[in-house]
Amino acid sequence: MKFTCEKALLQSAVSISSRAVSPKSSIAALEGILVTATDELRLTGYNLSTGIRTVVPADVREGGSLVLSAHLFGDIVRRLEDSVVSISTQGNMVNIQCGRSEFNIMGSDPEDFPELPLVEYEHTVELKRSVLRSMINQTLFAVSTNESRPIHTGSLFEINDQKVMTVVSVDGFRLALRRETVDAITGKPNFSFVAPAAALSEVEKICGESDETATIVLGSRHVMFKAGDTMLVARRLEGEFLDYRKAIPGENPIQMVCDKRSLQSTIERVSLIITEKQRSPIRCKFERDNLKIRVNTALGDASDECDMSGEGNDLEIGFNHKYMLDALKVAPADSVRLCMSTPISPCVIVPVEPEQDNFLYMVLPVRIRAGG
Repeated sequence: MKFTCEKALLQSAVSISSRAVSPKSSIAALEGILVTATDELRLTGYNLSTGIRTVVPADVREGGSLVLSAHLFGDIVRRLEDSVVSISTQGNMVNIQCGRSEFNIMGSDPEDFPELPLVEYEHTVELKRSVLRSMINQTLFAVSTNESRPIHTGSLFEINDQKVMTVVSVDGFRLALRRETVDAITGKPNFSFVAPAAALSEVEKICGESDETATIVLGSRHVMFKAGDTMLVARRLEGEFLDYRKAIPGENPIQMVCDKRSLQSTIERVSLIITEKQRSPIRCKFERDNLKIRVNTALGDASDECDMSGEGNDLEIGFNHKYMLDALKVAPADSVRLCMSTPISPCVIVPVEPEQDNFLYMVLPVRIRAGG
C-alpha cells in the first residue's frame, strides 16, 4: 500500500473513523482503524455495535489494507506539520513521512478486522443534514440511561406516508419530540425503528451544519446514516417502545404563553442555590399573566417572576429545574406554550401556533409539600 494525502484531510478522516473504535476490546483489531487503499482511501472504525467509514481524497499509487492503532496513528497525524503525508507499507510495517518527520510503526492483519454489517435497502429517507442534526440534538437529551429498558436508550424514528419524520426520546421523567417533513422516501410507507443514542450522537457530529443531503437506510437489523463521504452503521434496538401518543395528556385547561429565553433565565437564576448535594424542586405558581418561582435549599432560598400571558388559576406545581431547562434550551421557537392541568399532571411545552406543530416536550412534575 502506498498513498499520499493532505494532512488536514487525513486528520479529519482519522478523527471521524476513530469515534467508532473500541477503547478496549478482546479483539485487538477493533482498537484500530482499518485503512484501505483501492481507487480511493477508506478509513473504518467498528466496535461491533457502531461502525463508521469515511472516504478521504488521496493519491493512491499501490492498493492494500492494514489496521493501525487508532490512538497512535491519530496522535502521529495530528502532530505532523501541515503538508502532504506519504504512507507506505512493507508487510505489517508502516512508514509515515511528512516534511522532515518520519515514523515507522507496526500495523496488524486486516483479516482480523470484522466486516461492517450489510444493510439491506428496505427503506430510505433523504433530508438535509442540518435538519437531521437539529432533530437529533433537540431530542437526544431525553434518552434514558437506564439499561433495564434497553429500547429507551435510543430514539424512536417514525416515518409516515405524508413524508413526515418524527423523532421521540423518553426516559421515564420527560419526553422530547421533533417532527419535520423529509425530502424523499423510498420503500413502503409508514415504518419505524429505534436507533441507539451513542450512534445518534456521532450522526449529529457527522452531519454538521451542511444543507447537503443526508440519507437514512433501514435494513432488517441495522440502520445506516450517510452524509457525504461518511457512513455510519448501527444495530437497531429491538423491543416495544413507549406508546408516546397515549402518554401525552389530551386535556390541558391551563395554557400559558411566554418568551422562552425569559423563562429560561428566570429558572437559571433561582436554580443557583440548587446543587448536587442541595437538591430541591423549583416551586412554580401560575397566576394571571405571571409565573412566580421559589426555591428553598439548605443554602438559602430564592424567588423570581416571569411575565406570561394566560390564566394560571393559581396552579402550584414543582419541577426538576434541569429537566425544564433542557427542554427550553433546545425548543426551536422564541415563544412557547406551557400546557398543564393539575399539580400531578405533566407539563407539555409546544409551539404557540398550533399549525407549526414541529416539537413537543413533556416534563413530569415533582411532588411538593403544601405551603413548603
